[in-house]
Amino acid sequence: MIDWLALGIYTLVMSITPGPNNIMLLASGARFGFRRTLPHLMGVTAGFTLQTVAVCAGLGFVIERLPGAQAWLTWAGVAFMVWLAWKLLRSGPAESTDAARPLSTIEAVLFQAINPKAWVIALTTASVFMPKSGDLELALAGITLVLAGINLPCIAVWAVGGSALRAWLEDDRRRALFNATMAVLLAATAVSMLHG
Repeated sequence: MIDWLALGIYTLVMSITPGPNNIMLLASGARFGFRRTLPHLMGVTAGFTLQTVAVCAGLGFVIERLPGAQAWLTWAGVAFMVWLAWKLLRSGPAESTDAARPLSTIEAVLFQAINPKAWVIALTTASVFMPKSGDLELALAGITLVLAGINLPCIAVWAVGGSALRAWLEDDRRRALFNATMAVLLAATAVSMLHG
């Protein structure tokens, strides 16, 4: 039997705390506003939920049997986050004509495959909360509802927070400082994943 309260608390803590998704959503909200960040936001929740449920359904078994796959995914995720940090560091004002666009829903879904924190959540959920017997389909359906229902509002806080900073970031120096801070946090998060 799944301890639903424990799963909910675990999902809340892992969803609300800083990580690659939340830092990217904060930066996207600040740069593009909440409405334009919505596809990114929805993609994070969809990808995170899909990945975790897939691991609970058996993908984790494959990852455990291929130790090189997990190392490769970690390195790919770190490289991608460092690249995103570099792009963020070099980004201009939100209104600039060469401004980047927010991540699409599909890009945010796919990012979860190389997001080390998402893999930690998925593997922990599968090993700690997924029952080994009983009605597994019902358990997977319940896990899906808990993950999506808790993750979405938690990560939305980050996008809303970034969006609230938009007016403050109209000043070139403040925007440059914010972009540099977000880039350093994203790069530091990426590097910390190598030691985790």
